[in-house]
Amino acid sequence: MSGGGGGEGTHWKGILAIGLALCGAAYGLHHSQPGSLLVVLLSAVGGLMTVFGSCEAMILCVDGLGERLRWNPFVAGTMAGLASNVPELVMLGFVVAADPRVAFVVSCLTLHVNSLVFGVYSALLPKDESGQAHLPKAISQQGTDLILCGAGLFLATGMLMLAMRAFADGDHKGEGLGARDLLAMAAGLFLVQIVAVRDLVKRFSAAEPGVEGAPVDAAAAAAAAADAPSWGRICGFGAVGIGCSVVGGHAVGDFADGLVDALKERQYPEMIGAIIVSFFAGIASYLMVFTAHMKGKFDVALSNVSGAVTQVPFVILPGTMAIMAVLALTGVIPMMANGAVLAIDLETTTVVLFGAPTLLVLWNSIQDDGKVNPLETTIMVVIFGLVIYFLGAHG
Repeated sequence: MSGGGGGEGTHWKGILAIGLALCGAAYGLHHSQPGSLLVVLLSAVGGLMTVFGSCEAMILCVDGLGERLRWNPFVAGTMAGLASNVPELVMLGFVVAADPRVAFVVSCLTLHVNSLVFGVYSALLPKDESGQAHLPKAISQQGTDLILCGAGLFLATGMLMLAMRAFADGDHKGEGLGARDLLAMAAGLFLVQIVAVRDLVKRFSAAEPGVEGAPVDAAAAAAAAADAPSWGRICGFGAVGIGCSVVGGHAVGDFADGLVDALKERQYPEMIGAIIVSFFAGIASYLMVFTAHMKGKFDVALSNVSGAVTQVPFVILPGTMAIMAVLALTGVIPMMANGAVLAIDLETTTVVLFGAPTLLVLWNSIQDDGKVNPLETTIMVVIFGLVIYFLGAHG
């Protein structure tokens, strides 16, 4: 089992080593040439290479865990996708410290970008005689529940933000959401993700992809577990992944800050920079999907591309909100005049409200028959692409 689609071989170690060296050079030059183009480029390339390497290490960690616990490729890939969120959250943590509003917008934009990636990837899946691509039951049964919950979340939050701004009332006079609001939302969303992971492992891990409840040979399972990587090796890869994600996340965060500032100076809409940053935030996941697809591991690729959508409302977004609240309460980032942490304005409101139609279109494309046909693929790509265009041009 290879989990997240890129764990085989040792090429990632070279990528990680080069990335760390480039990050080190960027940090060294930052003191003598702050804000220079060379520093920005070194941070971008080195940070992305380090994040990719850290994702590969964490994938190997989860792969080993999957082999020991006898998870099927889809579930192992989903867990690898969850693990790969750590570097992204680390990167967003540094962005929060620099500009919490931009970090929130980027985390929401990640949903739109990843939804577009899902729509595009659905066109590449193997088709049956009728031209439809079949999806694993874990997506059509559990994934659709998460997608619909996410749509309700974005719609309710967007309506609340509009109402608060219109009436300018409450603890923060309609200025924004406070630390208590962000912590309450984060706690609820994390709870959904925890229950979802437990349900995924309980209902789908022991079955073959797409076949619920397939029997498992106990003797074969025991033999496979004996050949699995040791617990020390598994924990070692996990430690490398988390540690390097901090370094890579910091570098990409510096690059994101420089990119947004440069676009602002040239009078580009702020949302353009946020869209670009959101793409870079998910680049490691996209590389894992590509690698898995090229190896014919479609369940692994699907687990990553679908998880990149469903995990945004329940991992990335609540993680970003929790970081914002904690940094505000500890004085690392300033609160607004009336005690708000997240400003309610055109950008933050539209990026949240537009999440509802995006997820509803995705939900309907999957839940009707557990398949994706060319028309549904076209609808997804067009709608998701237009939403990103609207946000970039008018958000």
